[in-house]
Amino acid sequence: MTTTADDIATGLQPEPLLSELSRAGAPGHQLPRLDVPEVDDLGGQLLRVELPLPEIGELDVIRHFTHLAQRNFSIDSVFYPLGSCTMKYNPRINEDVAHLPGIAHVHPLQPDETAQGALRIMFELQELLAEITGFSATTLQPAAGAQGELTGMLMMRAYHLDRGDTARHKVLVPDSAHGTNPATAAMCGFESVPIASDANGNVDLDHLRSELDETVVGLMLTNPSTLGLFEQRLPEVTSAVHAAGGLVYGDGANLNAILGVVKPAEVGFDCLHINLHKTFSTPHGSGGPGAGPVAVNAKLEPFLPVPVVDRRADGQYALDYERPRSIGRLKGFHGHFGILARALTYIRMHGADGLRTLSETAVLNANYLRVLLADAFDLAYERTCMHEFVLSGRRQKLEYGVKTLDVAKRLLDFGIHPPTIYFPLIVDEAIMVEPTEGESRATLDHFAAVMRQIARECEDSPEVVRTAPHHQVVGRLDEVTAARKPILRWPGRD
Repeated sequence: MTTTADDIATGLQPEPLLSELSRAGAPGHQLPRLDVPEVDDLGGQLLRVELPLPEIGELDVIRHFTHLAQRNFSIDSVFYPLGSCTMKYNPRINEDVAHLPGIAHVHPLQPDETAQGALRIMFELQELLAEITGFSATTLQPAAGAQGELTGMLMMRAYHLDRGDTARHKVLVPDSAHGTNPATAAMCGFESVPIASDANGNVDLDHLRSELDETVVGLMLTNPSTLGLFEQRLPEVTSAVHAAGGLVYGDGANLNAILGVVKPAEVGFDCLHINLHKTFSTPHGSGGPGAGPVAVNAKLEPFLPVPVVDRRADGQYALDYERPRSIGRLKGFHGHFGILARALTYIRMHGADGLRTLSETAVLNANYLRVLLADAFDLAYERTCMHEFVLSGRRQKLEYGVKTLDVAKRLLDFGIHPPTIYFPLIVDEAIMVEPTEGESRATLDHFAAVMRQIARECEDSPEVVRTAPHHQVVGRLDEVTAARKPILRWPGRD
């Protein structure tokens, strides 16, 4: 049934501030009886008597913050189809392992001989990631995919300079790439040259070849691409770059689609960064610790950052700093160890066959949704997709004046986090959907039904969609002003 403006509820009430819950004299703590002489030697200049600290009981404080947390949208509470960012479930076994004392309490400055278990975890993860991707070696040091990109491009630069090839300064970047690709190239002192996509969503091979010459460092290629498509002429693309003396960097953001099916090294990539949060279920986002390991082939292995974990002839593990052609250290200590332990747990839990099943299921789920929604919204590309697909809301915008942003806001009213929108940039009014392998058919059917209802609302009652969300504590925000003129301190309520 289509919703009308009269059906819209007024919304939830904002959570009260702690100061509004405060009651004079309410006990908020229980301290033990003082067993030493009482002393107050702070001095008047250090005391802030004007602080309006709330007086509230501990249980009320817990309920306050729990209520706030329950209003969050998270992968643990709602469907979260965030295309290109793979918001997949983080198994709790990962957390159990990461909290084991030998993992949680290890110190990065311990001598190698006292941290053999931790070093073994890192060594095994290095080896498994290399095996999964087909490369010869891996560094675990980068703290995120973006830093992994930087690591890979610095190694590519070092490779060319080591050969005395100093004329190379151009990096080719497809127009469907993540924005971090050209940013990374610029950070390395290179010029980015955009490469067009053809009508099928592939790299335009003729355009690519026209840009290849002795000044090209290499190509930064995401496969499957941000369009959710597998490059149909991939061997021709990588061979053309190699024939010009360039290297092929793999943006491994979408590795979740090809585990156990395709090894990037075997189809022409020279290095690849791996987003552990996207593919191997480690916690994602919020500015917290991440990991973006980089796997490389033999020609780039000498330039890996230090240290790399090595297994000596006596079976002991050690951090190897003796790498004269290394690009140096990319991060303090050796990466985010707790994240690495979680990723290794996930890989070991599933094994080779299980990882392939994950990818096959992710691809199946995405294609299932693609077919269910193909008539409600425009499809960017009429092709079988991989783990994600891109819809377009251009029909809704042109015919009914409803933008993709409005559709995303309306999804919030149904308890679904919106997909990525307006990316990739080459798709007008893009809606990028990635269900992952973890979602049930019932969840996918529900999402499709909601999207189809919103499509009907765009026709029958577009104002409902244009003014969404209606059932959230906060309504439509002025996001442009919020980004340009952020208020970084809570001003309180008048």
